[in-house]
Amino acid sequence: MSLQTYYKESVAPKLAEQLGVKNALAVPKVTKVTLNIGLGQGIKEAKFLETAEDTLRRITGQAPVKCKARVSISNFKIRKGMVVGTKVTLRGKQMWDFLDKLVNITLPRVRDFRGISPKAFDEKGNYSLGFREHMSFPEIRPDEIEVVHGLQVTITTTAKNKEQGKALLEALGFPFKKIDKQK
Repeated sequence: MSLQTYYKESVAPKLAEQLGVKNALAVPKVTKVTLNIGLGQGIKEAKFLETAEDTLRRITGQAPVKCKARVSISNFKIRKGMVVGTKVTLRGKQMWDFLDKLVNITLPRVRDFRGISPKAFDEKGNYSLGFREHMSFPEIRPDEIEVVHGLQVTITTTAKNKEQGKALLEALGFPFKKIDKQK
């Protein structure tokens, strides 16, 4: 069963009951997933940009978009119009396939994985997850890696707040860390 079908048949009705939502269209759902790689120190190297684009293309199956600087920042040696990152936005079937792969394959492959932080939600219930190494994705073969870099995944939802966003992602199977209340 695909994650999208699982959401429609199991997760949405349970969330509606759990959150006390009467209208089926008001139940939180995932609208898009954005993956991005900031070039950082590799901003001067054209090879690093190619590597980052190739990584995103392999992971998502889509061509990435180059992100350009909107303003010049002299301290970071960035000029307006300079390429500072690359990103891919997933929606529809590709988004659900990626989320399924993320939860069931990629996260368990992360070194020393103990769950994802429940503190990475914004005020609107969207979740951001960072990877220090891109090697945990199954499409990346370790023997072909020239440069190890990180990437960020942002999951955009229709949730109204952090609690609804967390309830949605927990219902979809995201493994959150248990936080002690005593600290």
